[in-house]
Amino acid sequence: MHVDIAFILCATIAVVISGLAKGGFSGLGALAMPVMALAIDPLRGAAILLPILIVQDVVSVWAFRRTWDGTVLAVMLPGMAVGVVIAYFFAARVPETTVLGVLGFISVLFGLQRLWMERGGKIPVASSSPLWVGTLFGVASGFTSQIAHAGSPPFQMWVLPRRLPRDMLVGTTAIAFATMNWMKVPAYAALGQFTPANLTITALLVPVALVSTLAGVALVRRIDPARFYTLIYVLMVLLGLKLIANAL
Repeated sequence: MHVDIAFILCATIAVVISGLAKGGFSGLGALAMPVMALAIDPLRGAAILLPILIVQDVVSVWAFRRTWDGTVLAVMLPGMAVGVVIAYFFAARVPETTVLGVLGFISVLFGLQRLWMERGGKIPVASSSPLWVGTLFGVASGFTSQIAHAGSPPFQMWVLPRRLPRDMLVGTTAIAFATMNWMKVPAYAALGQFTPANLTITALLVPVALVSTLAGVALVRRIDPARFYTLIYVLMVLLGLKLIANAL
């Protein structure tokens, strides 16, 4: 595979973005694939990123291993598994641009709605929606993650309104996506994407992945917990706009 400067730049930026996301800036990671896709076939780019995401998961899970919510994981992980399987069998029939466009539109509306509710420092009452709703959002998260590593928005739409403490939210997110990334490995292997060329590029990017993840962990712990949710909602709006732009 010909590797040029544009690819090296896009791949490095994508890995840094995913590292910051794994370090705690949840939702930011869904921007990694659109950046990677600027210079390489999306399927190959996703295959290169997947092992990197798994390496980054080790750092993020270890950093927040003592703060996680078992109920959220028990509700969402089964749905995520179903979503990954559905995406594997039906991805060829569903245009990626359509999925990302709809996901972006919903993300923008959700993020703006939550920012409006929290304007002036107001904090809405924590959501108490039924647990089965969380499983449905888990299915959506697994589906979009398998297609384009963009599973954060559906996950956040159910989890963020539950108002978990900052570190517990980050730890729960880290464990959920670490588990789901392993779920995706068989599908990418079946598609023949773990080639020597792809894995070589992955190995070269691993040092960048580790440094950026550690940086994300350090930065997120410096943010005032009271402002953390506002930042995540802003990132969701920006991510949604980016996904819509890519779809268009």
